[in-house]
Amino acid sequence: MESAKEKSKVAFLSVVAATLLVAMKGIVGILTGSLGILSEALHSALDLVAAALTYVSVRISDRPADSDHNFGHGKVENLTALAEALLLFATCAWIVWEAISRLVSGASNIDVTIWSYAVVIISIIVDFTRSRALMKTAKKYKSQALEADAIHFSTDILSSAVVLLGLICASFGEYWADSVAALGVAAIVVWVSARLSMRAINQLVDKAPDGLRRRVIEIIRRVDGVKKWHDLRVRLAGADYEIDVNIHVDRNLSIIDAHKIAEQVELELRRNLGGNSMINVHIEPDM
Repeated sequence: MESAKEKSKVAFLSVVAATLLVAMKGIVGILTGSLGILSEALHSALDLVAAALTYVSVRISDRPADSDHNFGHGKVENLTALAEALLLFATCAWIVWEAISRLVSGASNIDVTIWSYAVVIISIIVDFTRSRALMKTAKKYKSQALEADAIHFSTDILSSAVVLLGLICASFGEYWADSVAALGVAAIVVWVSARLSMRAINQLVDKAPDGLRRRVIEIIRRVDGVKKWHDLRVRLAGADYEIDVNIHVDRNLSIIDAHKIAEQVELELRRNLGGNSMINVHIEPDM
């Protein structure tokens, strides 16, 4: 399937980029003693784990339904997004602890070199490039796992910018700025993690996507032959919608004509919401 190949490709490239960033940031952070860069290295290490999880999840989520997973494997993407958010929360504990320890003890001297600036600037360029590629593919195929990665890496740009500001201040002897920059990174990570985790949890517990019920009702209302409807249920599993609805049609219609109306409802929903949506339309005679 073309969508599966494209999603896997962009996810794999994200894994490669994360691996390179972890190596660069780790080496420069250790050599210079910069907590800001070390916190970014740890952040990127968890990015690597998250990117790897995303790569695996998009490959699994596109598998068709089977005897053990009757509704497909789409929720693997939601579970991966939640795991990524929890990993990000874990990142913050070490960053905050180390930053506060340095601020309290005053042991914040770092060696700011040209490599310090280079690795942060390269990180910003890489994150900008991959976040755009991930978001483009995520929107194209409605992939929550890829979108989570895209949002994640777009905020990495902001966190890298905070670290860069800390390095500039440290180069003028204000070494405390590096620890403050690390705390800034932690704050950004918490904010992103909270957003990702809430979205993933909402989908795992089948919360109806905002505005979806209204869109479905508007589509059904436009189909000729539908007298009324009830028991509408909607949810999102991975990239695909799942919709159940009961419609009422003229009681004098033949089974074939009534079925054609149900097929038209399904056709219109797929055309407007996506071809891979799972749609069940139950027909009842209108009394």
